Amino acid sequence: MARDYTARCLAVSPMGSCWLVAGMILLAAQGIMAQKVRVEEELEAYPTESIDLRCQFIDGGGRTKLTQVSWIWEPIDGQRDNIAVFHPIYGQSFPNLSFKDRVVFLHNSLENPSIRISNLKMADAGRYTCEYATYPSGNEQGTTTLVMLAKPKNSAKVLTVRAGSKSVVVAQCEAADGKPAATITWLASVEGNHSTSMTNGPDGTVTVRSEYRLDPTPADNGREVTCKVNQRTQDRPWMYPVTLSVEYPPSVSIEGYDDNWYIGRSDAVLTCLANANPPPTTVTWTMASGSLPDTVMVDGNKLMVRKVDNAVNATFICEVKNKHGASRQQVTAIVIVGPCVSADAVKISDAVKISILLLQSEERARFQDVGVPHMVWPAMSPDLNPIEHIWDQ
Repeated sequence: MARDYTARCLAVSPMGSCWLVAGMILLAAQGIMAQKVRVEEELEAYPTESIDLRCQFIDGGGRTKLTQVSWIWEPIDGQRDNIAVFHPIYGQSFPNLSFKDRVVFLHNSLENPSIRISNLKMADAGRYTCEYATYPSGNEQGTTTLVMLAKPKNSAKVLTVRAGSKSVVVAQCEAADGKPAATITWLASVEGNHSTSMTNGPDGTVTVRSEYRLDPTPADNGREVTCKVNQRTQDRPWMYPVTLSVEYPPSVSIEGYDDNWYIGRSDAVLTCLANANPPPTTVTWTMASGSLPDTVMVDGNKLMVRKVDNAVNATFICEVKNKHGASRQQVTAIVIVGPCVSADAVKISDAVKISILLLQSEERARFQDVGVPHMVWPAMSPDLNPIEHIWDQ
């Protein structure tokens, strides 16, 4: 490959820069071919697990003499610590106390000095170099990068807030002690925004926190927002819905008055309905003109009239309270003498009466045609006057 590139380079330009590039490629290729220490480039592991760091010396010509092999750990740039040494005469040595009793050689051999690290910790992440002291070529080495992973502990919660025009935090989500850092997003049907912060742990883990904010209204109470956490160690995104808790003072309405409170009626009921969070602590019925009469009974949010009379010809007020405030609504009842009849009912009644009169008239006509005496004709109802009813229509 290097020869082909050199040929193309010479064909394009004979300048010295072309020779420089070709020379660098040839040196890199020779370096790869000269690599004698075989290791794995990168490994991943989790805390408390064990991992094998493999190393093998490859000497095609068999002319290199191996004198010693060492494993060197680089947790950060610029820091190098021997954690394991093998010498064919002096044996094994483990000079780093943080790896004491956690590192062993898998083979008692200079050609294959692979090691096993047990009970891994997050702090064990870094570069592990298998380095040979050889004769006559000097030191030979290969490096494996150990990536320590940690699955985050995910959680989400809702914060109870009060309705208002100010933007507040209504939900929180956290992906704690993960590595690499998690990504948090929100799925919501309510318009809001979120902010995210990160905190680095002493062992290399990262805690990610996100807050969802909005201007809460009573309509937002009971709606859902969902926290979504993505992280490398998870097979799928972690999702957790939370139900918003927005508190607000009561809003009140009164139902039940039908404009038909007549003297003697016994089933008149008013119902006080309140929309509030938290639920109302008190519901109070009063009358604008004074105390409630004896004919009225209150049962929770219902006001029931045992028997309608002129005493309930009044304005009734319902007041509802919770910890955020109070609200009231009123309705004025007008007592009438008799029950109201709908226009449709009147039309139907009149139609029935007219039909009866027509039938009676037809029957009289038949009696007259056959000569039946007048005194035995069927009498018309004295309460019916078809002409007046027809004229009224």
